[in-house]
Parts: sequence; structure tokens; C-alpha cells
Amino acid sequence: MWNFSIFWTLIIMVRTWPFIVLRMIVYTAIPAAYCVIVACGAGAGYGIGHIFILSDPEAPARCAGIGGLIGLVAATALVCDLREYLLYILKAGHIAVLVHLIGGKAVPGGQGQLTYARTVVTERFIEANVFFVFDQLIKAVLQSISVLTAGIASLVPVPGLLAAANLLNSFLRMSITYVDEIILGYNIRMAGAAPFDNGMRGIVLYAQNSRIMVKNAIWLSFIVWIMTAGIFVLTLTPAAAMLYWIPGPSAGYAVFVAIALAWAVKMALLEPFAIAALMTVYFRTIEGQAIDPEWEERLSRTSQAFRDLKDKALGGLAAV
Repeated sequence: MWNFSIFWTLIIMVRTWPFIVLRMIVYTAIPAAYCVIVACGAGAGYGIGHIFILSDPEAPARCAGIGGLIGLVAATALVCDLREYLLYILKAGHIAVLVHLIGGKAVPGGQGQLTYARTVVTERFIEANVFFVFDQLIKAVLQSISVLTAGIASLVPVPGLLAAANLLNSFLRMSITYVDEIILGYNIRMAGAAPFDNGMRGIVLYAQNSRIMVKNAIWLSFIVWIMTAGIFVLTLTPAAAMLYWIPGPSAGYAVFVAIALAWAVKMALLEPFAIAALMTVYFRTIEGQAIDPEWEERLSRTSQAFRDLKDKALGGLAAV
């Protein structure tokens, strides 16, 4: 079974309620903004299409599709502009508070958590661009870890079941989804060393304990997606009822709204739950461990990104 406590992890999540509320607002606003902007684009295109309706009866529908596509592109551009805010405040800040709560340290309550988290992250990374470079390098190394740990699939007895083996490999790929958040948490926890040095050490420690980490990540993948499916079912009924009076293919609209709401709840609630659970397992597993030179050598051989991370660790922040 897994090596984390669902109940204890939920308690930790409740204690970080300011971030949960902020995540709910942001991740609910994103699909809502998509819907509104795409609908406005389609509506504007539909209206413009009536100018040409005498020469082309299909012009309103065609222009509505073009307007919706333009709205989709515009909405995507706006979401990209929110990237810095989402990464720096939501992701890094929430993880900073989770790290201190998992370690038994006191953190401010209420809105004070937001200020506290921002101070901690700023102290670790000095400037936002340092955090972004660190985050991107960590993500680039993860693919190498996925390849190196793929041999774990052979430990599971599925002889002759190719479909089952492919399913297992897909879960192995999913298991690295939250590794960059875990390494960020390790970096915040080990405040005595430079960020890139901590990043290098954290990745090696994760790789050399990949069996237990992947096992727990696979269990969490099942738990999170089962809960997401349940949320989708719960949101589908009210979404269908809300859109019942809308003319046209309202059932399709209801499914879209339900998917958007399920995604928002997953990102706001279930993602930090998974991060907190895996981070707890990671910290407990690596306690007192030293870096295995063999794993460090493997990563150095197979990953240019890991070699870049080592170079920055050796060169310090001046390499950024």
C-alpha cells in the first residue's frame, strides 16, 4: 500500500486554507474566462456575419466559428500572462507553507500565510527569474528520471499482458508529475545551501529512492483521478440543470462546464493534496541519506539538463 496518511494530509490541507481559497478563485476563473471570451468572440462573429447574409446564408455561422477561434487564442494569451503569478505565488508559496507544516514548524494563520510564503520564497530565490530558471531545469531533468526508473515496471508480474504493461508505463510517466514541486519543497526545507545545489541533491535523492516514490505516486494517481471522476459526476448534474434552458446542444455545454469545474477543483484541491502526500513520503524516506554517486553519474550521463543544473550549482547564482 501507500506510505502516507490521507487523513493527516487532509489536515495539513485545511491548515493552508488561504492558498486553497486563492487556488479555487484562480482556477475557477480560468475556465470561466475561457468560456466568456470564446462566447464573446463567437457572438461578435455571428453579428458580423449578418452583414454578408444576403450573399452567403452560412456567413453568420462561419463568422461565429472564426470569432470563437479568435476568442480562444486571446484567452490563451491572457492565461499565459498569468503564468508568473500562478507559479510564484500559488505554487511556490503554497509549497513553502506545506514544507513548514510537514516539518512541524509554526506558520502564521489566515491571510498572513500569503505574506509569510512570499518572504520565504523570495529569500530562497532572491529574484523571480532565478526561480523560473530553477523550475525549468528541474522539469527538464525529470524525463531522464522517467527513463532511468522505467525498469521498475519489470518488478510487476504482468507476463504476456502488453496492454497492462503499457498502462503501467503510463502511470510511471504520471508519477513524475509532481517531482518538480517536491524538489522545490526540498530546496525550501534545506535553506542552508544555494538553490541549484539543493536542486541537484534533491533530484539525485529522488532518483535513488525512485521505487518507493513511484509506488506512492501511482497510488496517488489512482486516488486523484477517482476523486476527479467523482467530482465530474457531481458537477455534471447541476451544470446540465443550469444550462437546460439554453437553446441548442445544451447537453454538450453541460459536459464542457462539468469538465471545466472538475479540472478547477482538481487543480485547487487535489493537486496540492497529492503534492503534500508525496512530499511527506519523500522527506521521511531521504532522512539521513547521503547522495549515491552511482545515481549522480547516471543522471550526468543521460541528462544535459542535469549537467546544466550541476554547472549552476558549482557556479552559484552568477550562472543565471
